[in-house]
Amino acid sequence: MRRTAELGFLLALALILSYVESLIPFSFGVPGIKLGLPNLIVLLLLCGRNEEQTAGGERASRTGPVNFLTKGEREALLVNALRIVLSGFLLSNLYAILYALAGAAFSFLAMIIGRRSKRFSVVGVSVLGGVFHNVGQLLVAMAVVETLAVAYYVPFLIVAGTVTGALLGVAGMEILPYLRRMMQEEEWNQ
Repeated sequence: MRRTAELGFLLALALILSYVESLIPFSFGVPGIKLGLPNLIVLLLLCGRNEEQTAGGERASRTGPVNFLTKGEREALLVNALRIVLSGFLLSNLYAILYALAGAAFSFLAMIIGRRSKRFSVVGVSVLGGVFHNVGQLLVAMAVVETLAVAYYVPFLIVAGTVTGALLGVAGMEILPYLRRMMQEEEWNQ
């Protein structure tokens, strides 16, 4: 019950970050470039747990409806999907939801692969997320407009995804020690 409340809080925080991001005039003439502030919550959920260890030291259970994902990954996927749908209906339109879901799917998969490979830091995982989010959105744009001409934006979107991913990754690195300490205190108190 407590974890549900925590996830609800994180979802609300992600929605607030979506709203704040919608207020920031951030445009470089290339459609789709955003700061990605709500993705900080996804990053924290993905990287918040230390190597799938629970309080007793045993490996986290991989049972349940999405049994190929660890606990933090399932939570990140749930919060991100709900955030995209809710913020899409509150702040934009159905096309924005489609683009965001495609970007989130590519981003999420890249972040999981990067995190599980143990070759990437939190910043590296975040950069992967930023770049692949843009790749996913670009693929949807190619399908919607039925042309490959939008591939012209690839270099700009890769640079933007790298920069914004790095900024969010640095922010995540600063927040994670506090988050992990809170999680350890919670496990200790149970």
